[in-house]
Amino acid sequence: MSEGQERPQRHWVVDVLVRVVISFAVIAVVTHTLIRPFVVPSESMEPTVMTGDRVFAQVVGVDEEDLDRGEVVVFGHGSTWEEDRIEDPNALTNAVRYLGDLLGVGPSHTAHTVKRVVGLPGETVECCDSEGRILVDGEPIDEPYVTNDLPHSGSCADEASPRCFPEVTVPDDAYLVLGDNRVNSADSISACRGRADAAGCHPRYVRTDQVVGVLGWRWWPLPPGSALRE
Repeated sequence: MSEGQERPQRHWVVDVLVRVVISFAVIAVVTHTLIRPFVVPSESMEPTVMTGDRVFAQVVGVDEEDLDRGEVVVFGHGSTWEEDRIEDPNALTNAVRYLGDLLGVGPSHTAHTVKRVVGLPGETVECCDSEGRILVDGEPIDEPYVTNDLPHSGSCADEASPRCFPEVTVPDDAYLVLGDNRVNSADSISACRGRADAAGCHPRYVRTDQVVGVLGWRWWPLPPGSALRE
């Protein structure tokens, strides 16, 4: 460039587009590798997590194939747990969903659910013992986070109480998940409750590859803090 010749300037529209692309790229990297924001969709985890809470799930450092019992996880699915994605016939909203898939925020082809891990791969889970506790591999587990449980008559034989469900075996590469608000939770064994035997019991499990992350922090309502309320 010769002396005195002015450097050509980019049009402001190009500058805006470059900034938007960079911003989208940063958001996508953060939501797919570090943390991802969610809105809690239902009351199945109350009072541990309240409906409408704005929370972050921790993605980084989470090994979906090695979760611990008791962890509260966010997992993705389609219109049902068994479906992988939401199919949208509307071209415009479908395009918006593709953008959400890329950014990790807003409407996407994936719905998300929050539940607590109770059964690990290969374990047997049933309910209940005489004290109404869930048995994992024949041993009762302590669940202090459950404050709204189904009634239990003290027996799960013959006329089973609503809390009961027969023994099920968690498949490899999957988890059995339940809501803390057991009275109002569509979870892994909601279709099996009240049964004295396994006939007609069809559990729904969460595959390890469906797990997005573990619940971490709440940013709304204020004040911010842990997503899991005391």
